[in-house]
Amino acid sequence: MNPKITPSTFLPAPLLQNPHLQTLYATFFRQEKIEGTRTEIFRLPDGDFIECVWYGEADGSKPIVVLLHGLEGSVESSYIVGMMKALDRAGFVPVLMHFRGCGSQPNDLPRAYHSGDTADARGWIEHLHTLYPDAPLYAVGFSIGGNVLLKLLGEWGSNAPLVAAAAVSVPMQLDISADTLENGFAKIYQRHLLTPLKENLLQKYERFDMERYLGIDAARVKAIKTIREFDELYTAKIHGFASAEAYYKASSSRQYLRTIGVSTLILHAEDDPFMTPAVIPSSEELSDTVRLELSAHGGHVGFVSGSIFKPLYWFEERIGSFFQEIKNGEV
Repeated sequence: MNPKITPSTFLPAPLLQNPHLQTLYATFFRQEKIEGTRTEIFRLPDGDFIECVWYGEADGSKPIVVLLHGLEGSVESSYIVGMMKALDRAGFVPVLMHFRGCGSQPNDLPRAYHSGDTADARGWIEHLHTLYPDAPLYAVGFSIGGNVLLKLLGEWGSNAPLVAAAAVSVPMQLDISADTLENGFAKIYQRHLLTPLKENLLQKYERFDMERYLGIDAARVKAIKTIREFDELYTAKIHGFASAEAYYKASSSRQYLRTIGVSTLILHAEDDPFMTPAVIPSSEELSDTVRLELSAHGGHVGFVSGSIFKPLYWFEERIGSFFQEIKNGEV
């Protein structure tokens, strides 16, 4: 196998080999909370803002890790809580960048965020690089946050202000993921994701003249049944794409992988229920700085090892060790 694409060391916990159990276990059974955080409001050029949540204090030299969550995620998401704590233990300062409207308050514009919108993350990371020029910067993205990160890394090429990056369970080809969520058990995930998306959009109808922007009324929003339909009627239109398909084509990170210029680790499970293995790139699509580690099992942002009663969240350990290797000059 090409060294750019290698089998991962992940072994699923006994009784948790099923991809849906891997995906859902932490959501239902991981009850950790995070305390002692600090929220920073970062203003954006278009007048909007994002909420960035720090765990620990940047001192000007300590390495900082920017986290990008998945669709409708937040600082309360179990995978974010776990990753922040793991990074803190490893000597890094984690900071979660909420996408617009995903923090404690709605954003200020009719638009929101989307899977290929790299401008906000670019602005936040470059701000940190300016503010803390001596602090090594790293980044981790989960699911669509990983798509945003990989696309941004490809856009930056060799000019990225990051030392290294990692991405977990990324829908690197967005149309495949949208189609997958419309079939079988994955419809349950689609319904779960659509609920907050629709609720947030309906809240915008109370604050803005959304019918003028979108050409549909609130009743039509309530009737949306699929992610693709939501992207067709709202995401694509409000962000200037001709259609959902055009949005998916322009925003998918797969086409950007060959121009990534910093050390990047991608963790992916072949049984990810949010997409099919067709999203997995070939080695020819990866730059020499990208390593893709594939697992037969792991689900979507799952990777639960150990045992069902003493679970270990493998991706936290793997990303932590990867960043330590980079920090120590071993990669």
